[in-house]
Amino acid sequence: MEKILHLNEQMGQLIKIMDRLRGPGGCPWDREQTLESLRPCILEEAYELIEAIERDDSSSISEECGDLLLQVVFITWIGMEEGRFDLADVVRELNEKLLRRHPHVFGEEKIGTSEDVKKNWDMIKQKERRNWERDSSLFAGIPPDLPALVKSRQIQERAARVGFDWGEGNIEPILDKIHEEIREFSAAVASDDADHIEDEMGDMFFALVNLARHLKIEAESSLQRANRKFVERFRFIEIHVEKSGRAWSDYSLEELEVLWQSAKKALYAKTV
Repeated sequence: MEKILHLNEQMGQLIKIMDRLRGPGGCPWDREQTLESLRPCILEEAYELIEAIERDDSSSISEECGDLLLQVVFITWIGMEEGRFDLADVVRELNEKLLRRHPHVFGEEKIGTSEDVKKNWDMIKQKERRNWERDSSLFAGIPPDLPALVKSRQIQERAARVGFDWGEGNIEPILDKIHEEIREFSAAVASDDADHIEDEMGDMFFALVNLARHLKIEAESSLQRANRKFVERFRFIEIHVEKSGRAWSDYSLEELEVLWQSAKKALYAKTV
């Protein structure tokens, strides 16, 4: 009960702060913001929260949660000013949705596994869309601006929930598909057709995301990990070049490759 009272107190304080920032004499920058102008802020804060989670940094996770919450409060505040909705509406609709989509918890329905829960969630969501005369497609509601790797996984997961997928526990057909896509990509490169090359490269990425999904790996996180690893190894080379006093142009590709291998060994030794 004490934690709830503390939360109410802090939320009340946040609302007072927003009222002051957006009110007359408030912050010029905050007063100028619109739903459209906040879009990049939402993405930036979401990615910073993801990065904090990947570092498993509790302090940063808490801070970034606050920054993302600010975006939600900011959006609802603008909605309230325009007479469209307010924070109470947002929370009420969320509560109602959670109750509707968890009949196995708040109702009499029996569901066994988390995978069954996901399938049932999608069925309820599609039914809601039909009732509200919205697009009832299996892929409706996937944001068009999602990062491509994340969007590919969501598309594949939704198709899989209605049985359009290879069986669990056997990745051989997926590996075969990847090899097939690589062969098709090679043929596209040989054709020197830029549009065809881009098309086949997309198919390779899509197949790799599917492999990651079956291996319970997040393709986006995996690629971000590779990005960080590359930057860390390249920084090792940068330091060596800076200390040597030589210009980058003085190094041959073979010399840089030797440094790259040294970076891999040195950084691997740190992790074991």
